Amino acid sequence: MDNLTHTLTGLMLSRAGFNRWCPRATPLLLVASNLPDIDILFALGGSLDYLDQHRGYTHSLTAAPLLGAAAATLVRLFDRKALPWMRAAILATAGILCHLLLDWTNTYGIRMLLPFSGEWLRLDITNVVDVWIWTVLALCVAGPLLSRLVSSEIGAKPGTGRGAAIFALAFLIGYNCGRYVAHERAVNLLLSHSYSGAAPRRVGAFPHFANPWAWTTVVETPSAVILQKINLLLTYDPTGGESFFYPPPSRTLEAARSTRTFQRYLNFAQFPLWQVVPLDRPEGGARVDVIDLRFGDPGHPRFVATAVVNAAFRVDEEGFSFGK
Repeated sequence: MDNLTHTLTGLMLSRAGFNRWCPRATPLLLVASNLPDIDILFALGGSLDYLDQHRGYTHSLTAAPLLGAAAATLVRLFDRKALPWMRAAILATAGILCHLLLDWTNTYGIRMLLPFSGEWLRLDITNVVDVWIWTVLALCVAGPLLSRLVSSEIGAKPGTGRGAAIFALAFLIGYNCGRYVAHERAVNLLLSHSYSGAAPRRVGAFPHFANPWAWTTVVETPSAVILQKINLLLTYDPTGGESFFYPPPSRTLEAARSTRTFQRYLNFAQFPLWQVVPLDRPEGGARVDVIDLRFGDPGHPRFVATAVVNAAFRVDEEGFSFGK
């Protein structure tokens, strides 16, 4: 999830009761809820280094206690107040684990089993930015603030915001459960049809950032991949998607695949689509693009690996970008 969601979730955890269990619970959980994303520092080495490392070791279960200890140490150093360090480290670790769970729900995925497995785990049930989660968390922050202003005006005792925080956390659980059910329905719907007389080899359904009934779907058949936007409240038309045919095997494709850029990218991509475009320069050459259909389509590509292969099947240029 995005860092605003992580931050507000950490705040809700504190207000829900953890601030009674451990001193300085709010700063502890705010730091812990964002600390796994320290891997953004790898972006200093370039976009491909960031792709390699993001949601890797800092998002693994084995690193969670270490990051929890680091969060407790940071709060203790900057706060300069007495802090039960072990209790603080346990609470911060819980905040780290909540970060991992939220990221697990996304389409992007997470490698939480490192170093034992580099498999990307993902539920595909929420977008990295989800409007409904933002809205409910924001209301549960703003509501108690408004209540305190009113209470101060009338001289009443202000509330703690605990009820709103518990509601927000309950909403997160219930909302994600509902999204999971909707995702399973979308996947089963795709698998229950044939496409141009062929059964699908693999399917994917990726969530809309606002409409829980809307999904972007990918259907892989033996000859093509079919992209479509569907709404679970409407009748599904298996012929309504746009087909993109796989390029035939060639030495041009193999040359691009053998590059370090493509090898690193393909370790990340879950639904890669290859495209080969002939070029005038170099003469007889071609540009090979691979995009991940989780994040875009050929018309609006994101997460793109590119190689320019000459007529002698040598790669003249290679690169990766998060845009076209």
